[in-house]
Amino acid sequence: MHRLTAAACLSLGLLCSPASAQVADLVDKNSFRVCADPANLPLSSQEGAGFENRIAALLSEKLERPLAYTWFPQVIGFVRQTLTAGKCDVVIGAPQGDELVLNTNHYYTSTHVLVTRSDSDLSDVTTLADPRLQGRRGGVVAGSPVTTHAARRGMMKFAKPYDLMTDRRVENPAGDMLRDLREGVTDFALMWGPIAGPMAKEFPELKVTPLVEETGTPRLFFRITMGVRAGEIEWKHQLNSLIRRNQAEIDAILRDAGVPLVDDYGKMLKAPG
Repeated sequence: MHRLTAAACLSLGLLCSPASAQVADLVDKNSFRVCADPANLPLSSQEGAGFENRIAALLSEKLERPLAYTWFPQVIGFVRQTLTAGKCDVVIGAPQGDELVLNTNHYYTSTHVLVTRSDSDLSDVTTLADPRLQGRRGGVVAGSPVTTHAARRGMMKFAKPYDLMTDRRVENPAGDMLRDLREGVTDFALMWGPIAGPMAKEFPELKVTPLVEETGTPRLFFRITMGVRAGEIEWKHQLNSLIRRNQAEIDAILRDAGVPLVDDYGKMLKAPG
């Protein structure tokens, strides 16, 4: 299974940290304990406004256990300081193939997107191969998978890079990218869909186009799972069952948030229902 680099994880709003020793059999039977970043909107926030917060609340209700959070910024050491340390029992968003956690079945698949202004001549662009993107200034997250595709097409000469390694409590590169796009500093932005989609919902002048036509490596779509500790197979199976039984409600939360959902192979938008 492909292992995500730290750069790829960060471009997804996640963070990989150094591998840690296995810790098992620590799942709390009386509460649903979640590890989360307190300032990582649109995914999670201490106020409960992120779509991962809403999914956590749904699962807590289905388990009939009160929801309890351990808050920690998704910087180096996140998994080690929270999940592996036994302070919580699940990370709601973990890319499939991340070796730092035991992955559940994936509960959604999304992809990187192209964000443009709705009144722009680029608003109907669907692929990075479109010649209209040449010579235009695009916002990119340095080190993210989609930036490699942009570089391959010679688009980096005019690109404006935004920081990858950030603490969302004090910095907001995704918000900066969308602000620059709205103000005309850039002509388009290349972003991870679950971050761009929900944030762009606040601005009707922006259009989000999933990049489902791209070929070559690295792939731009990722299957997102929940992460548990290594060895906790029974807990993983319990969560798999919860995901399966409540997939429609999970999809509804994601769609309502503005997350672009694609099929398992990143080739087309996932049909509703």
